[in-house]
Amino acid sequence: MTAVPVLSTHHPETAAILAVAEDGLAGFHERPFAAIAARAGLPEPAVIERIRELLEAGVIRRVRQTLNTGSLAHGALVAWKVPPERLHAAFDTLFNDDPFSGHVVIRSTDSSLPGAAFRLWTTVKVPQGFSLERHVAQMASVVGAEAWRIMPARCLFALGVGHVRRRSLEPGSRAEAPAAPIYPELTRLTPFEWQALAALKEPLTPGEVTAEPWRARCRSAGLSYEAFLAAVRGFEAKGLVARFSTFLEHVKELPTGERVTRYNALFHWAVEPGRELDAGGEVGRHHIITHAYWREAGPEFGNVNVMAVAHGTEKDALLAHKAAIDAHLAEAGIPVRYTTQFWGGRSEIKPSEILPAAYEAFCRSRGIDPDTMREDS
Repeated sequence: MTAVPVLSTHHPETAAILAVAEDGLAGFHERPFAAIAARAGLPEPAVIERIRELLEAGVIRRVRQTLNTGSLAHGALVAWKVPPERLHAAFDTLFNDDPFSGHVVIRSTDSSLPGAAFRLWTTVKVPQGFSLERHVAQMASVVGAEAWRIMPARCLFALGVGHVRRRSLEPGSRAEAPAAPIYPELTRLTPFEWQALAALKEPLTPGEVTAEPWRARCRSAGLSYEAFLAAVRGFEAKGLVARFSTFLEHVKELPTGERVTRYNALFHWAVEPGRELDAGGEVGRHHIITHAYWREAGPEFGNVNVMAVAHGTEKDALLAHKAAIDAHLAEAGIPVRYTTQFWGGRSEIKPSEILPAAYEAFCRSRGIDPDTMREDS
């Protein structure tokens, strides 16, 4: 019997680590790898060594402390209608040249369905003090978009990753209770808090994957470790800290030759106005769902107002999960006026920049007066 390579996500120890490290370690931890080790039942040095190896090999693409950035910047999902001949160039521009675009995905659905002409989808976050609408309009002029739809989240119901632990889920698997709604609300920070946040949010390099990664990070940022910890505890109290995570490639082939997922589905539901919270809670409780939210998509998309994302290795399996969610919504007495799914193709993901100073520098680098991009007071 051939041994499974240690860098494969199917290796027993590697899978045990990733089952925790992808999205199972909530909050801030001074020794995050010790916390992962305790949950995975492995020694801390072994976990550190394996995660460092996976990161250096490109199996893990990013290790970082994630934040609830919906409370730190203006965010939205944006669908772009771009001429077909410019589609991939627009993708490249938004991924490579716009620090405020995070997920960039080319999606497709049946050509007869509402919104089918909107092939390019991105998440966008614009730092506090600046206008999301003006930024999107500026980038639309750069990429040659014919139309676009900005869809801020009215409410979040699920926000995670966890591809490894979702591999064997049965359709209909769900939590005992509906997902609780999370409302985005901007939190103001002091200059020092922004400095501490900047040190906290950046991905760890392989050399920083150590027992106490934040000490080295503070030294390189010129911050007192004690003052940094105090600021981070303050972030936790304000609900700004999400989880410590290792991120795998969603669809692209890993250096080991495997794919963690093959299909990325964006599910759409149009429910009766007034039932969005009920529907979002029921959708978000399903374990297959990584992201679920209430967004108003407008008539361009059949007045969809609840969306969710799921990943899997088989398209039919994802459709079975979708059918189970549809049946559950019906059982819960939530009428659905319209539903469909958009499938992800080419995709890239990076953290969106959220620092106000970074947005000012971005504007100046493009010959734009930052004051013209500020939100109306």
